[in-house]
Amino acid sequence: MSITEDFLSSDDEQAIVNAIQTAENHTSGEIRVHIEEHSDLEVMDRAREVFTLLKMEQTNARNGVLFYIGVRDRQFAIFGDNGINNAVPDDFWECTKDVVISHFKEKKFKEGLIAGVLRAGEQLKNYFPTEKNDKDELSNEISRG
Repeated sequence: MSITEDFLSSDDEQAIVNAIQTAENHTSGEIRVHIEEHSDLEVMDRAREVFTLLKMEQTNARNGVLFYIGVRDRQFAIFGDNGINNAVPDDFWECTKDVVISHFKEKKFKEGLIAGVLRAGEQLKNYFPTEKNDKDELSNEISRG
């Protein structure tokens, strides 16, 4: 198994996907998680690149959010699309990032991602509540690089 496959069990992944679905029940925002072993780029640059590769900028309200994890590099970032960044305070993601990282420091990766995803959903519902006929625009599955 690769380092990214060892990072989360299949049960852990399913629990995270369930958290994404729960979070997205409260917001029109779209949340994805991407895990990869290594990148030579700075973490936010790589998160931005993955965001584009996953076509996350194609949501109607430009309200996609990527949780990016570089396992070997021990890096984590949250990258939000322009629709979110134009609507929220500059430090919007800091508390969510802190929640995730505090779990990661204890090697509780699943718990950290679930807590972060659910917090993101709670925060986003204030700016991007669910709308009538809201549809899931992006896959909820965890992607790997």
